This record gives sequence, C-alpha cells and structure tokens, in this order.
Amino acid sequence: MKLAKIIIPSLLILNVSCNKLVEPKVYSSLTDQNAFQTKDDAVAAVNAVYARLKQPSGVSDSYQYYAGYQMTITDFTTDIGHSSQKGDISLLSDAKWSSTNKYITFGWQHMYKLISDANNALYYIPQIGKITDAERKQYTSEVRFLRALSYMDLTDAWGPVVLMTEKEVAAPSYESKPAVTPVEEIDQFLITELTEAAANLPVNYAGKEIYPTNDVGRATKGAALTLLCKLHMRRHEWQKAADVAKQVMDLNQYSLFPTYAGLFAEDNKWCSESIFSSLANALNDATELMNHFGPMMNPIVTDRWQYYAVSWSFWNSYAKNDDRREMFFYDYTGSDGLHYVQPIPGQPTPPAGTYYLPDVATKKYADPAGSKTYYDGHGIPILRYADVLLCRAEALNELNGPNAESIDLINQVKNRSHATALGNAGSFSKETLRDAILQERGWEFFFECKRRADLIRMDKYQQVTNAYLQSIGKDPAINITKNKYFTYPQTQVDLNPNLSNADRQ
Repeated sequence: MKLAKIIIPSLLILNVSCNKLVEPKVYSSLTDQNAFQTKDDAVAAVNAVYARLKQPSGVSDSYQYYAGYQMTITDFTTDIGHSSQKGDISLLSDAKWSSTNKYITFGWQHMYKLISDANNALYYIPQIGKITDAERKQYTSEVRFLRALSYMDLTDAWGPVVLMTEKEVAAPSYESKPAVTPVEEIDQFLITELTEAAANLPVNYAGKEIYPTNDVGRATKGAALTLLCKLHMRRHEWQKAADVAKQVMDLNQYSLFPTYAGLFAEDNKWCSESIFSSLANALNDATELMNHFGPMMNPIVTDRWQYYAVSWSFWNSYAKNDDRREMFFYDYTGSDGLHYVQPIPGQPTPPAGTYYLPDVATKKYADPAGSKTYYDGHGIPILRYADVLLCRAEALNELNGPNAESIDLINQVKNRSHATALGNAGSFSKETLRDAILQERGWEFFFECKRRADLIRMDKYQQVTNAYLQSIGKDPAINITKNKYFTYPQTQVDLNPNLSNADRQ
C-alpha cells in the first residue's frame, strides 16, 4: 500500500509532463574535490556514522543494527530469546541458523556499512584544512570508537573477519578477495584504537566548545574505556579488565538509575546510568521496537506482534521480589476478553476463557506509557554503568576468587531491583560465584545484546543453551567447536571464497 501511494502520483506527473520535458536545475554536486571542506562537513560525516546504528535495512521494515538485528543474533541464539513466529527468527530461536538466515546476513551488512562510513570519515576529515587540531582529534576519536564497536560485534559473532581501515579508501580495490584477519590481530588493533579514543574524548559534552550543546549520546571517554573493558573481558585479561572498569568508576560520571522500570521508560532518553546508547525520537528517527516487542492482544499496548519475546523458563527464573520480573506482560486480560497467561503444566488445553501465551513479551521496549504509533522513540542502551559494575565483579572473582568487593558490586545491581542480595563471599567458590554473575547478567541485560557473548566468555554456551532447548522439547543443537561463531553469510562467501564455512556447519 505504501508503494502504491508513491507510484501513483509519479505516474500522474509523468502523464501531464510528457509534452514538455524540463531539464532539472542542479543546485549542488558532491565530488571528491568539493566534499569535506568545512567543519560542517566533518560533523555531518561523524553524524552519518552514528546514524548507521539505526540505519533501516531497506526491506520494507525499520529493522536496524541496534534496534533489531543485533538482538536477534545475540539473545535469540541463547536460553533467553524466544519467538513463536515462523521463518528465520524461529530458526535462530531453535539454534538452527544457516548461512542464508536473513538476520545473520543483515547483521553483517549493517556492521560493515558503519565501518565503511567510518573509514571514509577517518580518511577525509584529517585532510580538512578549516578545522582546528582539537576538532580534528575530537571527530576522529568519535569515529574510531564507533568503528571499534562494530568490529567488536563482528568478531563476537563471526570471529576472524576482514579488517578494513581508512587505508583502503585511498586506493580501493573492488575486485579483491581479501583473506580474513585473525581475531588476535583485530583485538590488538582495537586496543590501540580504544586507548587513543579514550585519551582524546571528553568525559561529557557540557560546556564544550566543539559542539554547541551538551550532546548526550556521543562517544565519551567513559564509553571508550567501557568498550575496552569489554574487550579485555572477552580476552580473559582479568587484571586489565578490572583496572579499566575502575577507571570508568573513578570518572564519577555515572550511577545506577533509581528504578529498573524507569531506566527503560521511553521518555528517559538519557540518565546517570547511560554510557553509550543508540537514541531515537518517535517524530524523526523512530524505530519499530514496540511493534516487535509489544504483547499480543493487549488492551494498552495495542496492535503489536509479540515477535521478540523471552522464554517462559527465563521469566520463571526471577524471584517474585525482583522488580525486573514485572518488566513483562505475563498475565493480563486481552482486548478480546480472554485471560492471557502462562500455560498450566499438565493441562495442554487452556480452560475456557483462557489463552496460553507461547512466550513472554517485555516492557523494556514496549513501554505501556510510551508511543502508541506504528514507530516509536525507544532508545537502545549499548553500554551502561551496571555492566561496568558486574564486569569488575567478574574480573575480581576470576583473579582472586570470591571477595567482598565483587559481592558488593553485584548487590548494588540487585538492590536497585529489590532482588535478594548475595550472602558473604565465604559462601561461594569461584565457580559458584561465576554462575551467580552469569545469572545476574541474564536478569539485568536481557535484550541488550550481551547474552551470547557472556555465555561464550564463561564457557557455558553449549551447556546452558542445550539444556534450555531440551527443556522445551527441541534438539540440543549447539556444538561449541562449530557454533562459537556464526556461519559467514552466503552472499559474502559467494563474493569472497576466503570466507569459508567448512568448519562452521
């Protein structure tokens, strides 16, 4: 229908204009010679890289990098995400993806689109003569952070990938078939990039001259350090991870937001817990998060799909006193008058007037007090302070075993949600505290694109995901020797045979 609305006026214009064709007047033409001349050009290039975090796929949906695809490949391929829909999303939910899965394909494309824009910016911005050294350093540091974020996501998902930098912009080779770069080499590149970005980015943008306003949402020193901490965590460099987490804490820029529900309210665009987010506004750069996360037949959040949901086993793992348990639509009277609830064990047929929910929709991105339109203004937290606290707690446990500081850091996160606090360190072993941290991270960060990486880092991916799949009558599909990384998208393998899926099937 949208297409028809566009095409019909075009045909009318063609019909009345065929007798007299008018040469269009060209007001501007962007070339290598006249682009990247001014400060405004530099800022536009930087902003374009940020925009890639929310760039629509162009396939009739507003599916986006950090408002769609990244969630499907990080949470749905674990014990948390579940979809009762058909097709590629359900295959991810059953851990039976392939190289032609559209979510895997679009995820790869979106990450490399960001990297491509970042490389162009990093090549051309240093050549602009009409900006100061301070401006040049600011802009390139923001872009280096964003590129590092995409390379972290790429290597989390696919391991060895092709490392492309601004050097390729000077002499591009469109027919080349480059070999993949080992993860270790990419990691060392990212450590250098993030260390340099952290050294040059401000702790915040209040009162800064380079940008005229306090531009929350831009990369900061805290964001670069937090991503660096996450990289050290992935590499099991526990002392470095603990030290960098402490650097973020010592910036004194962040604190836990008072309530978990308030943290994710659509109107809470930025708060004391925010380190880096992909922000959105319902009026001009909206997402379709509420459409996909919203509950079916709900009288308040109406006309939504329940396309993305969590498994009942995950929701049931919350204690009743945990506020995060209430971030779900788990029991309500539908707009059709039926009672929507969890299936009753041993009663496959619902009682009269009851509908069994196949999974549980979350309020995290379907705020009942938020947008009621087709598109909404939910932001996506990519890095937040609770993650820093739990990263340091985990790193200290890996270094020293159970300790008072780790327990205190975990309990800070628990206390915000009124969850039962952990006991003293003496009641844990390193292994049992590791398990407690993993469980806490699941409860805290569901649908924040962290679960798969957490499970792999703690060597629990196969065990936890297969146990979940078996519990719902599915095949235990994860084999960590083959499934630590996704298959490369078939469209990319066809273009570059150096991307081999021989050991990933």
